[in-house]
Amino acid sequence: MNSVSIPLPQGVPLDGPAHQDDAYLRIVDLTRRFGAFTALSRINLEVRKGEFVCFLGPSGCGKTTLLRAIAGLDLQDEGRIFLSGRDVSRAEPSQRDFGIVFQSYALFPNLTVAKNVGYGLVNRKWPRAKIADRVRELLALVGLPDQGEKYPLQLSGGQQQRVALARALATSPGLLLLDEPLSALDAKVRIRLRGEIRALQKRLGITTIMVTHDQEEALAMADRIVVMNSGRIEQVGSPEIIYRTPETAFVSDFVGHMTFLEAMVVSPGMVDVGGLTFAVADQRGFLPGTRVKLAVRPEDVKTRNIDSATPNAFEARIENLAFLGAFSRATLVPLEAPQTCVAADFSNNAMRDLHIAVGQTRRVAFPPEAFRLFPLEAGEGRS
Repeated sequence: MNSVSIPLPQGVPLDGPAHQDDAYLRIVDLTRRFGAFTALSRINLEVRKGEFVCFLGPSGCGKTTLLRAIAGLDLQDEGRIFLSGRDVSRAEPSQRDFGIVFQSYALFPNLTVAKNVGYGLVNRKWPRAKIADRVRELLALVGLPDQGEKYPLQLSGGQQQRVALARALATSPGLLLLDEPLSALDAKVRIRLRGEIRALQKRLGITTIMVTHDQEEALAMADRIVVMNSGRIEQVGSPEIIYRTPETAFVSDFVGHMTFLEAMVVSPGMVDVGGLTFAVADQRGFLPGTRVKLAVRPEDVKTRNIDSATPNAFEARIENLAFLGAFSRATLVPLEAPQTCVAADFSNNAMRDLHIAVGQTRRVAFPPEAFRLFPLEAGEGRS
């Protein structure tokens, strides 16, 4: 990966007075336009010192543009950025204390691993012995203590990624920026390295922002996730909050698998879906008669220990089963609402113990707290 480590020079005045608050990084009303296209619209965000934050969203949502604005590589049109209490809104990249690892490796092919890692230190005119000590320390830190004399092409993709990370950390920056650092690796290497990067970040205590479109990566690594869509922030929260209590239909749909059903609010805490009435714990002030989106995750469908007191129980026919390794995903058709289809995940234990099969009719239930309600978008629903 192409990596740059840019220290904050001592004694360099930055635009505006120091801003004192608890956030290590503070972004205020940031907007970036490209001609008539608005890539970022009034972004407001705070990142605490030592926090690992993921910018998550589909391609074109603005997450990389936001990362580049933080780095000063692509200045915003409006808004302000504070880094460690200093206003760096118009500062050059050299006046911002960060290390960055880009999506492409772009290590210098004619330099050894050790010289790649120490490249920024040479530019800072560190003594040769001090550079050698720092490089040895960093290569040990990223698990490559014996690779210093090799060249990048002699390394695997995962090893090259570690070299790029070591180079970004060489000058001990206060902020680490990662632009989809694992996207070029195969699945098994990605899973292993995301754990290693997270462990290293915790060990160093470095404030880190990572851009990714991989929801599993964000859920596994982040302290908080910033979900972005069309240049705006949809929701900010811990992985558990983002997954369990999404605030918008977009977040529900983008993070994890979700079944959406058109429903009508019949009374506070009760909705109707094609003739089936469900109790819902999510009450957002929708008035009776309002058509809404009812969202539920397939793993929340209950199929054991259902009795007459179980809320939201109904009979459903299993139309399809897809084996997905640790579980099987079923398509359920409620007998009382045959126009409705619902996804349900059954563990391998449930599949074996209950002899679940296509064509079978089973009694299932939705816990009231599993539902999320959202307004219908323009053009959705029946005319």
